[in-house]
Amino acid sequence: MPPRSQARTTSRRVKVRHDLTEPEAGPPLVPEHLPVRAERKKLGRALRDKTPRESHAWWKASTDRPDPIALLEASNAGRLGSLVPIRHARMNVNPFSFLRGSALIMASDLARTPTVGIKVQACGDAHLANFGMFATPERNLVFDLNDFDETLPAPWEWDLKRLVASVWVAGRTNGATESQCETAVEACAREYRRWMNTLSRWSFLDVWYARVDAEELRDTLYKHEGESAEKSLAQARRRTQLATLPKLTELREGRRCIIDDPPLVTHTRRDDAEMLAEVLQVMGEGYLSTLPGERCTLVRRYKMVDVARKVVGVGSVGTRCYLALLLGAHAEDPLFLQVKEASASVLEPFAGESAHPNAGQRVVEGQRLMQAACDIFLGWCQVGGRDFYVRQLRDMKGSTDVERLSPRGLRQYAALCGRTLARAHARGGDAAVLRGYLGRGGVFDRALCDFARAYADQTERDFALFQKAVRSGRLPLEEEPA
Repeated sequence: MPPRSQARTTSRRVKVRHDLTEPEAGPPLVPEHLPVRAERKKLGRALRDKTPRESHAWWKASTDRPDPIALLEASNAGRLGSLVPIRHARMNVNPFSFLRGSALIMASDLARTPTVGIKVQACGDAHLANFGMFATPERNLVFDLNDFDETLPAPWEWDLKRLVASVWVAGRTNGATESQCETAVEACAREYRRWMNTLSRWSFLDVWYARVDAEELRDTLYKHEGESAEKSLAQARRRTQLATLPKLTELREGRRCIIDDPPLVTHTRRDDAEMLAEVLQVMGEGYLSTLPGERCTLVRRYKMVDVARKVVGVGSVGTRCYLALLLGAHAEDPLFLQVKEASASVLEPFAGESAHPNAGQRVVEGQRLMQAACDIFLGWCQVGGRDFYVRQLRDMKGSTDVERLSPRGLRQYAALCGRTLARAHARGGDAAVLRGYLGRGGVFDRALCDFARAYADQTERDFALFQKAVRSGRLPLEEEPA
């Protein structure tokens, strides 16, 4: 029988709940270069003198605030010009869609807000729609952060403030009252704080093994959101590689090919023909060298048979993204890989440059650190002088339609996202120091409510400027075919 601590960690698959049972207490297991837990907690509490928790309520646009439309235009640099109007169309739906696509604007604003000087591995774009379900290598369905294009070591507050701002904006978009928005934001901030408190008492291994089962969605959220929400779990389980095959591909003259759906899925165009050819050639060696040996062996058993360009997301539209179809032992043994362009994080001008020379590696390393369980095909490469990262497409992935949540559902979902973000931050940060700073009371929670309301107002003002720029023709817009 293994030692008690080993038995506890090897079987852990934590369901995050209000009444979560903590691991049994044991001797503190911290590296010698770190102070003991109590001292790190005390250090965090002392940081309140430098940056009072109430100061996080502050947001007011300064007179020298950069023009948000100019920032959007700058963020379009290097994108495929033919797709930029589609990006603008996806942002033009409502303020929440605009917030999703304007990470650079908020990063610029967050850099002017108070911080305590503690960095974690930050997601960089931790809004409500960037959480979801996916399969672990053991084929369990978990809930976690799922977009790391902007990940970088950065102040922990930036992720949390973007999250709570997105909660308030989503609430308004859904027709919730201001009181209901405040309740949802407070639940998000409170669960982040409480969960960080709990994690600070766990061993580093227990924190590393912790995860949120997707069943938690059924237990806390979906039972109140009706039949359609329950279907999200079932749909995610059905999104396997084999189930994706007839949806994305067809037989042409006996050859399996990706189906064109312009402008969202297209094959070789004159402007990127060389890029597609290099995806086939360079991804093979550059990408495989970033995988562990056994996974490299697995991928080599597949043969790449087709590549097409694919439009994804909101903020990512216009960046180069390719869908690669590989086939294995027979016609019903597919592997879909997404080869997505990575550039500098929107946080880098404000938090410092990435330590990784390849932006794809920045994304992959950040994802591996923050996610409880990562895609086994996650790797990176360079194609045509541009950085890319590679991941599996649609591997039991699912999401919650944030813009259809009831006020009660929004509150419960926001709380789950707050707890999930705390776990991700604890993997790459010091939970004990953060616990000391956050404390047990609701001072910090109330401050974030004030910030979220103020920044929701700012988002609506920026969205109005965005719509004006669209109407004037400054920002081109092209609606997608129905």
